Amino acid sequence: MAERRARIGSWILSSGAGLAQALALAAPWDGQPRWWLQLLALGLLAWQLERSTHWKQAALSGWLFATTWLTATFWWLYISMHTYGGLPAALAVLAVLALAGALALYYAAACALQVRYAPRERAARALLFAALWLLAELARGVWFTGFGWGGSGYAHVEGPLAGYAPWLGVYGISALAAWLAMTIPQIWACGHWQRLAALALLALPSVQQMDGASVTRSTGRLGVALLQGNIPQDEKFQPGTGVPMALRWYAEQLQQRHAPLIVAPETALPLLPQQLPQGYWDALRQRYASGAEAALIGLPLGSYREGYTNSAVGLAPGQAPWRYDKHHLVPFGEFIPTGFKWFTALMNIPLGDFHRGNVGQPAFEWQGQRLAPNICYEDLFGEELGARFRDPAQAPTVFVNLSNIAWFGNTVAIDQHLHISRMRALEFERPFVRATNTGSTAIIDHRGQVITELPRHTRGVLLGEVEGREGLTPYARWVAHTGLWPLWLAGLAGLLWAIWRKRA
Repeated sequence: MAERRARIGSWILSSGAGLAQALALAAPWDGQPRWWLQLLALGLLAWQLERSTHWKQAALSGWLFATTWLTATFWWLYISMHTYGGLPAALAVLAVLALAGALALYYAAACALQVRYAPRERAARALLFAALWLLAELARGVWFTGFGWGGSGYAHVEGPLAGYAPWLGVYGISALAAWLAMTIPQIWACGHWQRLAALALLALPSVQQMDGASVTRSTGRLGVALLQGNIPQDEKFQPGTGVPMALRWYAEQLQQRHAPLIVAPETALPLLPQQLPQGYWDALRQRYASGAEAALIGLPLGSYREGYTNSAVGLAPGQAPWRYDKHHLVPFGEFIPTGFKWFTALMNIPLGDFHRGNVGQPAFEWQGQRLAPNICYEDLFGEELGARFRDPAQAPTVFVNLSNIAWFGNTVAIDQHLHISRMRALEFERPFVRATNTGSTAIIDHRGQVITELPRHTRGVLLGEVEGREGLTPYARWVAHTGLWPLWLAGLAGLLWAIWRKRA
């Protein structure tokens, strides 16, 4: 009986720690990240692994932790599937749980390997945990198109570990956090060198930032007007309601609003150019054919014969219309994975089968800035944004995110997405401007700080200035040429080293 109570208590602790990790990413009451809570949550899991006597017990602890963490992180997928997609509520709940449970298997495997090959030395066990956690995060973020949303590193857009973003990126921060999480619970029992390493890891970024040095330089300032139409998602693609509402409001803003750059969000115009009212598209092109103003507009492009793309079009004086096609598509929303047409047939989601654009598409050049759009959750994939930095002379000076996450209601998904953009800003030392349908429409500087933001789920225009940057961070340099391979190799080296020591 006592053993059974201990086992149930362990399950509750694992799930509770997973919930704490989800709250650390963006608390629902204020949307803010809490880096210390993430370390505490993962530290509780690490403490449990230290007490585990069998790899199966460790695998279950890791799976419960990760399933709870991921479910509590992207539970709002239920809204898109049920409220707007029409999927029965029970199936929508099961779909979210199935996705979280499947992705949690990566972390279950990491925890099982941690206990199976744990070295005797405490310092070595902490290194192994960092390597295995890194591998699990990479696998979730890359394999099967990748869905790294809610990765543990995103809790550190603020705090001491944020200083490592320009060097190691979010996955590297996740590994450092895992090392700390395993080290801190045993800090009184570990050796002096391990304690000094933990102290240095937390203090080093603050020491580096004291002189305010930066590897990037200003390329000047650009005035922007960011449009937030707040078109209800259940009406957005309806011909009699949301479509005319969007066409009318965005036309008014694009025609009458004045700023050096005006940005309309993802599918702001929810029709193909050839489907727009007669003269509509020609009038927009004429508006930006002369003068000193340009626009980036989100809309679908293509035809039945050519296929369709989720795109952004740039209109500027003296230039042919510029085009960006989204590369990283959303499964089930923008493409149908093999064998899942039965699932999408249960939902009523429009525009569900797009073609992919290329990685590293050229920037939209305007007034001395190289603007690099990304659409929806493409800013989640820093290694893909990094491909644009292979040629420093053509590297972006400003990132522009065009999104419509009204699919997920007025939930913490908005805050989580904002923090993803903030992490990319830290990694590349590039500002982000975000134009969205319902939020977060914001300007983020190259240090990941939100300069200004519109109230969410309101209709409005955010006016401000963004300071472009040039120069490459260490992360931008290596990820542009090698992708995430250095991190994969570091994680695998840590695992193989532990296996060799165990068998030696």
